[in-house]
Amino acid sequence: MSARYMDYSGNMGVDGDLRMPGKDKHFQNTEDRTDSGLDSLKEEDYNSIVNGVENMCIPTPSAPADYEPEPWKIQANEDGDTLLHLAVIHEAKELAEEAIKRSYRDGFYLNRQNNLQQTPLHLAIITEQAEIAEKLLKAGCDPEIRDYRGNTALHIACERGSMRGVGVIVQCSTSHLPSLLNCSNYDGHSCLHLASNNGFLAIVEDLIRLGADINAQEPCNGRTALHMAVDKQNPDLMFLLLKHGADVNQVTYQGYSPCQLTWGRSNSKIQQHLLSLTEKSLQYLPESEDEDSSDSESEHSDDEYMYDDCKLMCQGLN
Repeated sequence: MSARYMDYSGNMGVDGDLRMPGKDKHFQNTEDRTDSGLDSLKEEDYNSIVNGVENMCIPTPSAPADYEPEPWKIQANEDGDTLLHLAVIHEAKELAEEAIKRSYRDGFYLNRQNNLQQTPLHLAIITEQAEIAEKLLKAGCDPEIRDYRGNTALHIACERGSMRGVGVIVQCSTSHLPSLLNCSNYDGHSCLHLASNNGFLAIVEDLIRLGADINAQEPCNGRTALHMAVDKQNPDLMFLLLKHGADVNQVTYQGYSPCQLTWGRSNSKIQQHLLSLTEKSLQYLPESEDEDSSDSESEHSDDEYMYDDCKLMCQGLN
């Protein structure tokens, strides 16, 4: 019995013939090539340069030497979306499953990124298709690949509060888990930071249980998840973090403890609890320098700010 499916233009395919919606487009390198002048180098100099570049290069995913993809695998639209990307985006479950099945352990195809550097796994998490995400991971999709914002699929699940998404990635990516928990996106946020900042307590607790660093600091200003709890005025998050051993005396790069950040904020419950736990030297804000600045201003003589030569329409001012 032949396999049938509906493509996005409404046409039926048979016998497993995977079709691409719209006009087929192949990846082509259209950049102009110019002579680099390497032909004029001596062979030993050329070999030296080649060896140096090879040592400097960061390995990137590449197709095996004997890799011969089926025609539908090299097609993509103007956004860089392959058939599998589009099947996930449009929630065409049967088509996505068929494409995954025929790409089992084909990491080159499963990990292809579109123009936003999203893999099909990123899109499955964004569209809340946990079953498709699970099939992708079991088929060989790499959970550590980042999109244009530096987010892995787990970052996205934590930021969106997707318990199912987090659960699928964690269960299917045990060997990748330490790296996933510790890596930061391009804004400097770890998965724990994103879940904390958005108040997803169940995910925060799961991440800590799995080994996330509860005292990890943002690279931009050094805030921890506990600092974020104060910023968001979220007492439940604060109590949860303290329960799991968050350091109340951890300071930001400017030297502020979570307790010091409570001053000027409305929630006295958070402040009173942190005051009872924080070292005395980190309980209060440093003394304001306003008084010093006012004293320095008074040192200037009155004459320094008086002018007797001002005129308006050639007439002196009294």
